[in-house]
Amino acid sequence: MKSLGDYYEEQALSLITEAGLLLLERNFRGKTGEIDLIVREGAQLVFIEVRARSNHRFDSAAGSVNARKQQRIVQTAQLFLQHRPNLINMPCRFDVIAFEPPQSGTNTRIRWIRGAFTA
Repeated sequence: MKSLGDYYEEQALSLITEAGLLLLERNFRGKTGEIDLIVREGAQLVFIEVRARSNHRFDSAAGSVNARKQQRIVQTAQLFLQHRPNLINMPCRFDVIAFEPPQSGTNTRIRWIRGAFTA
């Protein structure tokens, strides 16, 4: 049985492939953490964090990617590039795809924040 996190990653993957981005790796893990999706958009390498929230009482899904989480993603991206030296000279971008909880019976809102943070 797939987890709820897997469900949202599948939804994010559908969104980015429909937008023409090419999946390079999914759930890349290293000693510094994990990157949900690593894709290519033209000549740019994009590291994507997928976040979801089901309750408004907590921080927003996008807001949960705090400075500490950003640092771990950047460190993991550097590790990925060490394993893929053919990609090391590509410009990189860090995106967040956030699934925000519905308000007043509406559907879950998806926010794709391109360039959500920088290294």
